[in-house]
Amino acid sequence: MEKFAKIWRDKEIRNSIIFVLVMLAIFRLAAHIPVPGVDPAALRSFFNSNQILGLLNLFSGGGLENFSIVMMGVGPYITSSIIFQLLTMLFPKLEEMNKEEAGRQKINMWTRWATVPFAILQGYAMIQLLRNSGAGILGVMSPFDYVSLILTVTAGTIFLMWIGELISEKKIGNGISLLIFAGIIASLPATLQQVFVNYDPSMLFTLVGFALIVIITVVGVVIINEGQRNIPVQYARQVRGNRAFGGSTTHLPLRVNMAGVIPIIFAISVLLFPSMVAQFFVHAASPKLAAAAQWTIMVFQNQLVYGVAYFFLVFVFTYFYTEIVFHPTQIAENLQKQGGFIPGIRPGRHTSDYLAQTTRKIILVGALFLGLIAVLPLIMKYFTGIESLAIGGTSLLIVVAVVIETVKQLEAQLSMREYTMD
Repeated sequence: MEKFAKIWRDKEIRNSIIFVLVMLAIFRLAAHIPVPGVDPAALRSFFNSNQILGLLNLFSGGGLENFSIVMMGVGPYITSSIIFQLLTMLFPKLEEMNKEEAGRQKINMWTRWATVPFAILQGYAMIQLLRNSGAGILGVMSPFDYVSLILTVTAGTIFLMWIGELISEKKIGNGISLLIFAGIIASLPATLQQVFVNYDPSMLFTLVGFALIVIITVVGVVIINEGQRNIPVQYARQVRGNRAFGGSTTHLPLRVNMAGVIPIIFAISVLLFPSMVAQFFVHAASPKLAAAAQWTIMVFQNQLVYGVAYFFLVFVFTYFYTEIVFHPTQIAENLQKQGGFIPGIRPGRHTSDYLAQTTRKIILVGALFLGLIAVLPLIMKYFTGIESLAIGGTSLLIVVAVVIETVKQLEAQLSMREYTMD
């Protein structure tokens, strides 16, 4: 409460928080403005029968389920950011650019420009998917209506990208993450209302167990998200003239969850691709092609197959992304150049091998945890049999991570102001 009071007394921080809340309110308002020509009842029924689209709806902040003007959410921007992040790690020239402020600004500009074609492609694919679903969601559309719809949803994505960057400038949280956070939180009242409406005295123990699991899950997410192993590093003492340098002891932090939610996003993309492609061929003229498309959709709608594939992909992508992000050879070389070494480990290749082996052991815990978080809704549905009580493990992971990041940035601003006053 004392920190809340300090935050509210600080005029600059208070104005920043109010500005962020206003921007989030504008986002939620836009998420409820539907594009014309859509049957809401048919759209809602189609989403209830297709669980995979619920994952896309998560990253659109609920705008996809309403088929709003921001139906694609920040998904295209996230796709563009991930691609440029991978390119930066794979190409040395981009990596060098990323180390300088001017280079980072140029990469950010390229990321924004690449968001436009990604938004057009994803908007086109989603419109085609809904048109070919056979659910009567979209009526007869002229070419002008078609182009107007794609331009509208593309403009909606660019609008959210702009809002996200405005929020990030206030330095109280990542704007894109806060938009996803707001979309997740906005669905909470409707979920609780559904639980209370369908409440039965026999569900008491189920609800209590559900609440306990939510608490345990949040605690687990915090522990894994903040967990790290500190590798001791000793710097050799050097004498130059009459002065001695070095001789200090520090540590190298190795995080348990280096990849964050990136593996889950990758896994969602891979899982969505076969089903979305198959949707285009359900009503194909060739009976064999239509049957193959229907079989593909049925396979990925199977809870067991979907859960196993989801867990496996998250596990694999956690290791894959960590291998790209973490470079033990480069770290070992930098330590050796600075006169640092790990006690009991020879510098150079031995240090690199030690760091790589230690990281793989640590990431095993993070990969298993992320996989469990991803399939947690399916596990809860299996044991409770209640759809509305399925915990969104990915949602919890995002919410907790965003809250932790926002709290850290607020504390940093408070500490900076206290230091300035002192």
